[in-house]
Amino acid sequence: METVMTKRSALKRQVREGVLDSREFSQDAKVRRMPSHTGWSPYPSNDDREQGYLKTLKPKSEGQAQLLNAIDTSNLCLALGPAGTGKTYLAVAKAVEALEAGKVGRIVLSRPAVEAGESIGFLPGAMEDKLAPYLRPLYDALSDRLSMKRVGALMAEGLIEIAPIGYMRGRTLNNAFVVVDEAQNCTYTQLKMLLTRLGWHSTMVVTGDPHQSDLLPGVSGLADIAQKLEAVPEIAVVRLAEQDIVRHPLVASMIGVL
Repeated sequence: METVMTKRSALKRQVREGVLDSREFSQDAKVRRMPSHTGWSPYPSNDDREQGYLKTLKPKSEGQAQLLNAIDTSNLCLALGPAGTGKTYLAVAKAVEALEAGKVGRIVLSRPAVEAGESIGFLPGAMEDKLAPYLRPLYDALSDRLSMKRVGALMAEGLIEIAPIGYMRGRTLNNAFVVVDEAQNCTYTQLKMLLTRLGWHSTMVVTGDPHQSDLLPGVSGLADIAQKLEAVPEIAVVRLAEQDIVRHPLVASMIGVL
């Protein structure tokens, strides 16, 4: 009885709001017409409605535009700049774009497992579980371009791979889009090893801030590597600046004085 009353009240409300025709819901009616003017319709009459769900990737500064162009035109790109300039986000977004377009067969994400000034001890779980806290920024960028369910499915299929820097030696990364994040926490030897992993039909983007290394002074090799590779015409070295910071305006102010 309560269910019947609920249906009747809902029907009265729809009739009152002019959504449905009560004559179509009489006892003798055999066929009930679906309402044709409620909600979204795929017909051309509603084509003026915004139907895009994927964020459009647009540069917000000249430096970001230079970085996007460098990724499109070079197979090896180094993006150096302060925090908040979008280095990691743009690199991961271009990786997802290349994977969705079929330009590459997989995405390889790598990041050094270096704590920011404090030790968090031993972490439980498998290799992916241990690296999860360090790779959280990459997961955040991935989830902004793809749903977490799709990210999990792509990782299960091996199309998105988490590759620790310590296990990269000896590999050849063919048909892949490689993103090396926080490269300022890599030594010169590590970066040399990572850069030489580049294989056929692959793109590698190395991001980092040489002034924000968590290693001992003089140990980071990012600045030296970038300086030497600038002499190679086929390699793009993009240096972002404070005016390219897209986080809170206070971030740019702090970078200038800290």
